[in-house]
Amino acid sequence: MAVAADLEQRIDAVRRFNRFYTRRIGVLQDGYLHSDFSLAEVRVLYELAQRERCTARELSHELDLDAGYLSRILHGFVKRGLLDRTRSDRDGRASWLCLTPAGRAAFEPLQDSAREQIGALLAALPEMAQAQLVAALDKVERLLSERPPQAAVFGVRAHRAGDMGWVVQRHGALYAQEYGFDAHFEALVAGIVAEFIAHEDPSRERCWIAERDGTPVGCVFLIKVSKKVGKLRLFLVEPDARGLGIGKRLVDDLLDFARAAGYRKIRLWTQSNLLAARHVYATAGFEKIDEEPHRSFSQDLVGETWELRLDESGSAGRVKARPKKSAPARRGDRPANAPVPRS
Repeated sequence: MAVAADLEQRIDAVRRFNRFYTRRIGVLQDGYLHSDFSLAEVRVLYELAQRERCTARELSHELDLDAGYLSRILHGFVKRGLLDRTRSDRDGRASWLCLTPAGRAAFEPLQDSAREQIGALLAALPEMAQAQLVAALDKVERLLSERPPQAAVFGVRAHRAGDMGWVVQRHGALYAQEYGFDAHFEALVAGIVAEFIAHEDPSRERCWIAERDGTPVGCVFLIKVSKKVGKLRLFLVEPDARGLGIGKRLVDDLLDFARAAGYRKIRLWTQSNLLAARHVYATAGFEKIDEEPHRSFSQDLVGETWELRLDESGSAGRVKARPKKSAPARRGDRPANAPVPRS
């Protein structure tokens, strides 16, 4: 019953948006864009204007229009002198369709009016909101498209204003959802982020943000422990962005920067149940050198220490497991009894 209720709410949400947007762009008016053409006629004109010639069958397939309805639209264009029909030399049963000069002259102001209308909608929004809107529309198109999905495109950039709040919020929400971590974990992440911002050394430390469709989908931090040792922290990839190579790219970029900065060793702490993250670490050449059971964030966990040695040639070197021993706390080390999952 709950699933059915959720579906009904989603159906209502999509229909509500349809009503809002059709009103917002004026498609309910008698003539689209204050013209003598209906929305369907303008759409057919647009497709004809993009081609030197085509057949009615091709148009019907492209627009998913009923053949009879499309035939009436095309017949109207012919009567108004907007369209030429010539018998196809490939198939005597089909005709080539081509806009006449009058047809193209009729289409051009419609094209200009459509661009002006959308330009006005965008101009009313701040630049960041424009980018968010376009990214959201692109995502809707991909989700509803019947065509095979294209390879996902993402980018990686340095952090900017607003990203640190996202890092804290997403760590808190995702680890609560996926692993049952309580609010103490989110507080720990907030402390790590606050210390990074307060003491960042740009030549030795950095935060990378992975972005897709203008939205953050992943992050990783490199924190200085000493002149030769750095720490990988706060590694996260959003669930719907996993499997796209984003985690590998983030870690690869971090290691490239670490080599250039002169680090000889990169260290991290994670948990034994973070299987996807551990796979990324192992693929990058990290090796587990220590583990310790503990209870944190209301969960029984096994914390793990992983390490990667970087030699002077820039390649990864193997590390030897070291015996457990205590060491003086240094900036970047985890607090007592407080592991840093994926970091």
